[in-house]
Amino acid sequence: MTGSLQGETVLVVGRGSGIARAIVGAAAAEGAQVVAAGRNREALESAYKGTSVSVKGVDLTDEASIAALADDVGSVHHVVSTASARARGALGELSPEAILLSFHTKVVGPIMLAKHFAPEMPRTGSLVFFSGVAALEPDPGFLGVAATNGSVNVVIRSLAVELAPLRVNAISPGTVDTGAWDGLGEKKGAFLEKLSAANPARRLGTPEDIAQAVVFAMTNTFMTGVSLAVDGGQPLV
Repeated sequence: MTGSLQGETVLVVGRGSGIARAIVGAAAAEGAQVVAAGRNREALESAYKGTSVSVKGVDLTDEASIAALADDVGSVHHVVSTASARARGALGELSPEAILLSFHTKVVGPIMLAKHFAPEMPRTGSLVFFSGVAALEPDPGFLGVAATNGSVNVVIRSLAVELAPLRVNAISPGTVDTGAWDGLGEKKGAFLEKLSAANPARRLGTPEDIAQAVVFAMTNTFMTGVSLAVDGGQPLV
């Protein structure tokens, strides 16, 4: 712990587990006062019971909910959004509803977070959104995910210019086993083992790997408009 976020307030939007939980822990360890927000407020309250983390409810598909959160929380130094609704599936399996939910959660929602939080943020603050390796590594079954992540990479560059000197970056994780792959059922183990063996880092990512990158994005005051790959070199193979 270096105290690089001492005296600052960090809003983390996402679940009470996995990557979002690791980011909350990493920010708190650096001295930040953390506000955790998500659609399932009860789950967040259970996850952070007995800690100094404040818990709020928000639905990133509803601008009024985001505006209400901004009014409730007030000025923060950093906003981090990890929320996603993955539109996985081959082309013939994709529905407009699944694709739109993915975009609303990971692209439109973060834009609305910027709209409602940025005006009250200190100019030394930052926004950190989440892209992903699928934007750089086209793969059958991941068209919806790739389109969403690629859009995030465009959004952060545009916002970095429009909101300057407020910094806007994205983290682009590789494969991290946080339970998001449980839907593969019996195929999960073989799938993740194959990725781990082929990855130049020769392992999967961990939530802590990603949390460290988020802290870096929040505290490096000369980085903006960047989609930071934390993927073990996965797109190289």
